[in-house]
Amino acid sequence: MNKVFLIGNLTRDPELTETAGGVSVCHFAIAVNRNYTGSDGERQTDFFNVTAWRGLADTVARYTKKGNKVAVTGSIQIRNYEDNQGQRRTAVDVIAQDIEFLTARNSGSDEYDPSVSSAPAGAPAKKKPTLQSFDDDGDIPF
Repeated sequence: MNKVFLIGNLTRDPELTETAGGVSVCHFAIAVNRNYTGSDGERQTDFFNVTAWRGLADTVARYTKKGNKVAVTGSIQIRNYEDNQGQRRTAVDVIAQDIEFLTARNSGSDEYDPSVSSAPAGAPAKKKPTLQSFDDDGDIPF
């Protein structure tokens, strides 16, 4: 099973682009603190490149910015490439399946709107339950 759960802060604003076929893709990076500090007392941090696709990409690009805290669920993808000097390199990316926004939204701004789902495109929308009043005439219903 290839599954990863990360909570961290965006290190830069997300970059939204489209493929030649018109599919939205969003690239961003998050900084994730480790649970321990080094011998110098400094907390260690790992940096992860994250890619989101389709509706999730659009939502991330619209409602997040550098510094926002997010929870990312996804899978790890390893790719090999050759750099400008001809050296063989390996990159590790996280392909996001779900992203939850953890930074509180600022009132009056166009930031995170909880009514907009971060679920992948095609997923059924979640409806909030509505409470209905009832007439309590004092009778026991059984």
